[in-house]
Amino acid sequence: MSTEASQFVGDIPQNYDRFLGPVIFEDYADDLARHTVAIGPARVLELAAGTGVVSRKLRDALPKETQLVITDLNGPMLEVARSKFNSTENVEFTTADAMHLDFPDNQFDLIVCQFGVMFFPDKLAAFREALRVLRPGGSYLFNTWRAIAENPFAKIADDVTAKFFPANPPVFYQAPFSYPGPEAVCEDMASAGFVGIEHDAVALEKPVTDWGPFAHGLVYGNPLIDEIRRRGGVDANEVMRAIEAELRARHGAEPTSMPLRATVFQGRAA
Repeated sequence: MSTEASQFVGDIPQNYDRFLGPVIFEDYADDLARHTVAIGPARVLELAAGTGVVSRKLRDALPKETQLVITDLNGPMLEVARSKFNSTENVEFTTADAMHLDFPDNQFDLIVCQFGVMFFPDKLAAFREALRVLRPGGSYLFNTWRAIAENPFAKIADDVTAKFFPANPPVFYQAPFSYPGPEAVCEDMASAGFVGIEHDAVALEKPVTDWGPFAHGLVYGNPLIDEIRRRGGVDANEVMRAIEAELRARHGAEPTSMPLRATVFQGRAA
């Protein structure tokens, strides 16, 4: 997993879950859960589960007898996910590196991953590992963000922050949007051995009732906050307020909405 992905530590996981999850992740999690139910798997592996936004949706949507194994490389993120479940639910939690999965071959009917594939440094290796642990005929279901220009919330956060550090701008917001082209993703999946590859654009207009908490999450809910603190000389709250002001200027005063653009992919093991 990339350095950016492994630095969701301290209070970042809680800020990510509270301030970003409801705005930019939950609707896409609902979409993946609907796809999962349609597939009807008996054993599901979730990769890069983060704070369990998708995990909770999957467990609520799937039959109780469906086994759900929830993984992430980042322990603090996974602990937030674990807190959303009780001991009677059919779930298993374990840390896992998507490029080196510690599971035997042919274990799962379905692998699900929400906005994690972009962070895998060796995507072909990660796709091959996913294929290895899938049963014949099993599916890999995941989504990625489209280009940062199509997701103005992130472009605003990136551009505004760069103005505070013109000589050395933070780079975190480049990572989640580094794998936007469906053609490249499908080519990598095919190279790894997946067949029946399909993809669909998922465009949302997300209602926003308060830019303040969302701007807080855009700064404090990911490793951008660490980049700001390492550079020094700038109050992170000042960056947050500038992002909030630009979001409001671009998209209007609350209540309003903003566009979100992603792509969902599905491929099968032969």
